[in-house]
Amino acid sequence: MLRPERMSRVSVTGSKPVMDDVIEVAHDLGLLHVTEYDGTWEGFEPGDPIEGADEASGKLVTVRALKSTLGVTGEDVSPTNRVITEEALGEELEAVRADVNELDDRHDELRDELRDVEERIDLMEPFVALGIDLDLLSGYDSLSVRAGDGDPDSVQRALADSDVDAYETYAADDVVAVFAYTDDETLSDILVDATFTAVEIPDGEGDPESYVEELRHRERELGSKLSTVEDEMEVATTENAFVAEGWLPTDRYDEFEASITDAVGDHVEIAELERADYDEDGHPVDHEEVHGGEDPTADEGGGVGQPTAANGRGEAGADAEADAGGEEARTDGGAAAIPEEARADGGMVTMGGDDPPVVQNNPAVGKPFEMLVRVINRPKYTEFDPTFILLLTFPAMFGFMIGDVAYGLLYVLIGWALYTKIDSSGWQALGGLSIWSGAFTMFFGLLYGEFFGLHFITSILWEGVVGLHGAPMHKGLQPVDINFARAWLVVSFAFGLLHLTVGYALGFLKELRHGARAALTEKGSWVLLMGGVWLFIFSTAASAKKPAFMFSVFGAEGLLNPRTGEEIAAEAVAYPLGFTGFPEVVGLAGLGLAVLGLVLLLGGEGIIGLLESLNVLVNVLSYARIPAVLLAKAGMAFVVNLLFFGAYTHHGEFHFLTGDAPGYVISEYGAEALMFPGLIHMGIIGILFGVVVFILGHLLVLALGVTSAGLQAVRLEYVEFFGKFYDGGGDAFVPFGHERTYTAEE
Repeated sequence: MLRPERMSRVSVTGSKPVMDDVIEVAHDLGLLHVTEYDGTWEGFEPGDPIEGADEASGKLVTVRALKSTLGVTGEDVSPTNRVITEEALGEELEAVRADVNELDDRHDELRDELRDVEERIDLMEPFVALGIDLDLLSGYDSLSVRAGDGDPDSVQRALADSDVDAYETYAADDVVAVFAYTDDETLSDILVDATFTAVEIPDGEGDPESYVEELRHRERELGSKLSTVEDEMEVATTENAFVAEGWLPTDRYDEFEASITDAVGDHVEIAELERADYDEDGHPVDHEEVHGGEDPTADEGGGVGQPTAANGRGEAGADAEADAGGEEARTDGGAAAIPEEARADGGMVTMGGDDPPVVQNNPAVGKPFEMLVRVINRPKYTEFDPTFILLLTFPAMFGFMIGDVAYGLLYVLIGWALYTKIDSSGWQALGGLSIWSGAFTMFFGLLYGEFFGLHFITSILWEGVVGLHGAPMHKGLQPVDINFARAWLVVSFAFGLLHLTVGYALGFLKELRHGARAALTEKGSWVLLMGGVWLFIFSTAASAKKPAFMFSVFGAEGLLNPRTGEEIAAEAVAYPLGFTGFPEVVGLAGLGLAVLGLVLLLGGEGIIGLLESLNVLVNVLSYARIPAVLLAKAGMAFVVNLLFFGAYTHHGEFHFLTGDAPGYVISEYGAEALMFPGLIHMGIIGILFGVVVFILGHLLVLALGVTSAGLQAVRLEYVEFFGKFYDGGGDAFVPFGHERTYTAEE
């Protein structure tokens, strides 16, 4: 799970007469990621497409063009049992292409004309308000006319302050027309000082309103024609041998070999060249011998132990000239031999320098989280795949921060809808993420005893059925539960230490490829430095400089707090685990580890390591965002319920007015205890408004849960965790083949 699926480089070599059969079988299997032949072998050339490939390619281009033009999707295609011959398919494609091209041209013409009419209507609207005939707005020898949006009073003042002797203005709905006895340039200069924006005076005659009505009639006519057209569019090698090489999953090699052999017998030679493991520079560091421990590059019995040429189109082929050295290619149906020049000193020489493609090897439940990994980049073949760790940590962080049964149920339902209703791998992955995150939100919601921020689960389940005094966990929002808020801060730091340590450990294993020294200075130094610093922080050493709650939230009533020297009170304890800090000697030992880690870091990174060493504090403190979001989301849900139900405080606890009236609270506990009377206690108008607030408010909390808890969890994964070991940049596994969806072969 932490490694991509292991890949094997294989070659298929055979005589030219069986090449078409081999291609068909390989295509149907969909297992071989074909290697591009780099052209480096003397006497070998990339193979040509098989007979009919160019014609098929042309038809495919036509179909794709038609699909794009018509906007056809999978939902538009219905199953059919009609059999179409190759000749009939070509004729039908040509006819459809001609019809679609004609309709597409007509569609563009109508759309352009419709756009022109719409622009003319928009241009005419201001003049409809004025009510002045269009032919009166132009055509004068001694008058200048301007029309546009503006303030009539401002225009009047500008004209009055000018040297123009005669002018007249007409205004309606902030549209002003100016007639002035002057030239056009002078009038334009005058109106610069006014609140006025000129518009183009359209050509036309008669009443503007009648003219606009004619344009609207034309608009409707064009729209009808355009709709009709759209409806119609909706209906409407060598000479004797070949070699191919590529990658496939190692555990599928036997299936691949058996399928090819069943199809063409001993007319081909199939060889598993290597089972790859590469270092960060792409050099092989492990070459597992295959085929009973024999060297897979060896030429046995005139067979082929390695590839000699290929192309990357799945139409494998090579020209093995008779004079290229070695045995002449056979034409009797047997497998072709490989010339000795294709080997370098007897070692393995492959036809391309490609690295193994990546197949992420995760269980089905972890597949949605592969999308989160690929947002950064696909893992390299040589590095760890963090998908499974994301499965363990991301939904747990998300669920802990939201922690509500109702919200979790909604996330699950939304995720299920995305996963089952949308035929898209991306949306389905998001659906899977939502389901997982929602499930953990429900789980923590049960532990918090919350449903839309209300605590009736606590009353029914934990107090009524289980017999506890409250839920097992509290978010720490209420004053009486402040010890839990502090406890979650400590827990977040502990989780951050574990999360980061796993990241550094993966980075350490990755660096071991470059030697133990590199692994120790590059990653081991950080583990020692970080672990040592935080051992000191959580110890009683220098306790006077540390917050007292660190030694009490997981202590026990009656124990001494090393920070204050006083007995720990019950209300200061979240969970009585008896932990009041590591002994002072452990803290001092931690400082020693930290110094050792810093020395190793400086040895690997130089003086820059001293500046970067502060990251052991910064990175862990970054996990404080987890309890911060927890309290923020809890506070938002509380405010929504406060507005709807109302609430009062009593002995540091918040109580919603779900059963008591505000008057009872005031008489029982005093007016100062009442936080808000609640909209449901304010008459019918208050109830109606309260229902709107309740629904919209909780929907807002639901949505912000994604943008806060979701994004903060993702940030911790990407920035803090991935940064310790992950680079990404692997090549996708793209096997030669195609899965038929809408067609079948006869």
